[in-house]
Amino acid sequence: MTSVHLLHAGYTGLRTASTVVLVRDGDALIVVDPGMVASRALILDPLAALDVAPEAVTHIFLSHHHPDHTINCALFPNAEIVDFWARYRDDLWLDHDGDGHRLAPRSELWLTPGHSEEDASLVVDADDGVYAMTHLWWHTDRTPELDPFASDQAALERGRARVLAAADIVIPGHGVPFRVRDRLASATHPVMGLSGSTGGR
Repeated sequence: MTSVHLLHAGYTGLRTASTVVLVRDGDALIVVDPGMVASRALILDPLAALDVAPEAVTHIFLSHHHPDHTINCALFPNAEIVDFWARYRDDLWLDHDGDGHRLAPRSELWLTPGHSEEDASLVVDADDGVYAMTHLWWHTDRTPELDPFASDQAALERGRARVLAAADIVIPGHGVPFRVRDRLASATHPVMGLSGSTGGR
């Protein structure tokens, strides 16, 4: 069984928070971008509702290194942290396969630079569709079209095209998911029915 659960929907504006996601993939429990939130309970309470203890989380996936996406990594003391470059566990700095590295059987890292040179996306072939957790887009409405912090807008556009060609559902860095394609729902309709909080602004 492979499933994707929205724990917290991020936002930007006067305040900033990251979208945080849980992926269940076989024996792996992967938390994506445990960054800034108004309260740590907004991450921990939805996890508890899914019967997941912080100590049980096996991996943290970081889409990039900005603090708003990383600041709460220490909530998960037993997790291996995975970014675009390597895997980190205790005092070990371990290589991985780069683009195409699998955190679990159906969860794959894609290198998608653009927002920063260190950006990566997590693409998950879940039971109900292919999900991409990514900062190629900030918000559900796919704004801003031109990323104001982009290190390479052309590379970002190439990453967007790659993800849109593969994903059914995109979970952006600061918003609720949006649909790329779906057998039953119209394109770009916000995704409903993902477990967890959809609060935020």
